[in-house]
Amino acid sequence: MSTVELGEPQKVIEQLLSGMTKLQASDLHIKVGYIPIYRVGGHLKHLNMAAIPSSDFVRDMFLPLVPESRREDYIKLGSVDFSHSMPSGDRFRINVFRSGNQMNAAVRRVQSNIPDFNSLTLPPVYRKICERANDGLVLISGVTGSGKSSTLAAMLNHINQHRSAHVITIEDPVEYRFTPDKCIISQREVGIDVDSFHTALRYVVRQDPDIILIGEMRDRETMMAALQSAETGHLVLGTLHCSDAQQSFARILEFFPRNEHSFIRSSLANSLQAICCQRLLPGIEKGARLPATEVLLSNSIVRDRIRTERDQDIPAIINQSTEEGMRSFTFSLAELIEKELVHYDTAMEYAPNREALASKVKGIQTSGQGLV
Repeated sequence: MSTVELGEPQKVIEQLLSGMTKLQASDLHIKVGYIPIYRVGGHLKHLNMAAIPSSDFVRDMFLPLVPESRREDYIKLGSVDFSHSMPSGDRFRINVFRSGNQMNAAVRRVQSNIPDFNSLTLPPVYRKICERANDGLVLISGVTGSGKSSTLAAMLNHINQHRSAHVITIEDPVEYRFTPDKCIISQREVGIDVDSFHTALRYVVRQDPDIILIGEMRDRETMMAALQSAETGHLVLGTLHCSDAQQSFARILEFFPRNEHSFIRSSLANSLQAICCQRLLPGIEKGARLPATEVLLSNSIVRDRIRTERDQDIPAIINQSTEEGMRSFTFSLAELIEKELVHYDTAMEYAPNREALASKVKGIQTSGQGLV
């Protein structure tokens, strides 16, 4: 099959974005000297196109999409984040960045429909968290590409459908646009509505919110503002970039000097409601990606361990508290295998403890609860 030559830059990016929707691609990678690449079902797929010839070509592809207020960010910072909507309703989270003195880009497709817990295959405890937490801090943790934003959107949408509240979101960029139902929702985009997370959070409590959604906890100021808001009667939802519940505490403490750790631990013990961690696995169904989840819920034991710096006890607490709704990655992986949503070998690749998973699955098989 002959390689398709590139046309005008603006037409090329329109074709590539439309193609993401048609092929259900989650990501698009644009790199000078390389053929454009989609990520479909977790796997990279080279397109039948010519290689991207130059930084000028990339600039001409993306410059018309960048909000004018953000265009200086690339020059100053070497990268710029923004979102873009297509006539189809699909939205895209775009990062244009400098690498090797060349302009490259990474594009994440965000589906136009806000997902719910069932479509994301999330366990019932997520719904319970949304219904029971009136204040405090709820964190969604995971590595890049683990579906944190979709989970956060599903949680906020559930709240929007079932509770009366004033919600303010601070995002970079805004990925899902919410239509107010029972809630009043004000979505603020960094770089367009406000210059930084820090500025937005400095004044957010003056805007009479009941719920504050923070797109990402990325620095000391953001984390401190989130904790202070959670301790003063607000429900704060946010994402954190780390792989499991125990590491979430280490990640939070990394934002602060050692002499402040005791104060931060006390604040976390008082305000934390839940940490929900997830990892996406390829499913049995072609193109499907399913979340393996770990959920830590705050109780008297968890609060004590946070205060006394005994984070190493967190995995054991989760394993011993499944009746409360807590769940470990091992439990979740075994559940996905039992429901025949992921292959055994795939689950083993993602298992934090393969022996524990093998033992758990063997127990399911022995009890005759559905595995063939």
